[in-house]
Amino acid sequence: MEDRKGSTVKRFCSKNILVILGFSSIMAVIALIAVGVNQNKPLPENFKYGIVLDAGSSHTSLYIYKWPAEKENDTGVVNQIDECKVKGPGISKYVERVNEIDDYLEECMKKAQEVIPRSQHHVTPIYLGATAGMRLLRLENEESADTVLDEVTRSLSKYPFDFQGARIITGQEEGAYGWITINYLLGKFTQTSGWVGLIPNGNHQEGTFGALDLGGASTQITFVPQNKTIESPDNALQFRLYGHDYDVYTHSFLCYGKDQALLQKLAKDVLETKDGTLRDPCFHPGYEKVMNVSELFSTPCTKKFKKTLPFSKFHILGTGDYEQCQQSILGLFDTSHCPYSQCAFNGIFLPPLQGKFGAFSAFYFVMDFLNLTSGKLSQKEMTATMLSFCSKPWNEIKTAFSGVKEKYLSEYCFSGTYVVTLLRQGYHVTDEAWKHIYFIGKIHGSDAGWTLGYMLNLTNMIPAEHLPNTTLSHPVYVFLMVLFALILVAVVIAGLCICLKPSCLQNDMV
Repeated sequence: MEDRKGSTVKRFCSKNILVILGFSSIMAVIALIAVGVNQNKPLPENFKYGIVLDAGSSHTSLYIYKWPAEKENDTGVVNQIDECKVKGPGISKYVERVNEIDDYLEECMKKAQEVIPRSQHHVTPIYLGATAGMRLLRLENEESADTVLDEVTRSLSKYPFDFQGARIITGQEEGAYGWITINYLLGKFTQTSGWVGLIPNGNHQEGTFGALDLGGASTQITFVPQNKTIESPDNALQFRLYGHDYDVYTHSFLCYGKDQALLQKLAKDVLETKDGTLRDPCFHPGYEKVMNVSELFSTPCTKKFKKTLPFSKFHILGTGDYEQCQQSILGLFDTSHCPYSQCAFNGIFLPPLQGKFGAFSAFYFVMDFLNLTSGKLSQKEMTATMLSFCSKPWNEIKTAFSGVKEKYLSEYCFSGTYVVTLLRQGYHVTDEAWKHIYFIGKIHGSDAGWTLGYMLNLTNMIPAEHLPNTTLSHPVYVFLMVLFALILVAVVIAGLCICLKPSCLQNDMV
């Protein structure tokens, strides 16, 4: 009787233990799934947007940026998601027709409204930065420059974005923000960057890239010098990005963008003509153009050459000689005096060049057209290319590049010669240093230029938002996964022991 009763009790206990173990195994599996799903579930999107208009000397471009609301080391992770080229010249050309600015900006502003979610319009900051074209207008007539900016402000303020202002940025700012852009895109500011692309990645400890920017009215050079002593305080700027401080040298040479440099060269050379005919080696053989003297001296950049001439128009005849063109361009660089230990030209301090450089904007566009963007080209190969291109007849050039606007096409001989001369004689780029210059148009879909750096720097002033973070820290996540996995394994082993060898349980219960 007692044996039968004991056997019944043992079976009852075994059954209950199996139920408990089964329930425990189900709970362990549910816990594993719940922890895994919670840890890996996608977080709701929480992005901010920003708009920067680059109002250059020859055109205006609108760039749209996007970044996570949660920032890294107080600096937003900004990416360019779209751009729009405003149809027409730079805003400085609208000084006599400011009533057309509304129409001028409308198409690109409507595109921005379409790209950015409507719910984000009212919190999306928009900035307009005007560069060398407006700097020149301000030098010539400050009231006219203010009138243009006031009209731009009125026009942009009517859109549903958070308009933050339109202003003329300094040449130093333009250079420094360009430096920020290329180093950000090349992953020089963060050690966690996973980008793979144009140039091998590194981090801030391996050294930043220098920046070379060329526009229509100015050119900028910016880099971190090896010797941190910058003899000219006006050329020193400091930035704090991603938790690190950077002391950079920067200078902007106003009037030395490619368009204004050409006007300077023509103004200098036309003074040597007597009959109003200028035989110019910087234009292709067979090229002809008639130009008004008043147009030539309408910019502040050529005022120093202005003299009374016996003719109101002059005739340009191209002769197409690269070496003579280079000699003519060298006359624009005054190297007769230097109040510092080392200068670029015009008495401007320039530390010895250090490290690699990214050359963008017109540096890239001109050299890319001429197939001279490879840093591996020797001086001899580069000279041979320029000699051949400049000496080709104008009719042959027009036929070969029929899709390029004639104004731009006619100036590539000058522009290419100017780029080489500026880098080598102006900035003292040696044959060895030339190998470390990279001509850059876009990096990972973002334009190389000052606007991304501007937006990146401005995100320091935009408060970070924090999403309610429901995920677990990595150590806690690993601990819970291991714990529930061990529980599940223990339950399975115990269940198998009871089912396959019930005596192991019965022996313990006797």
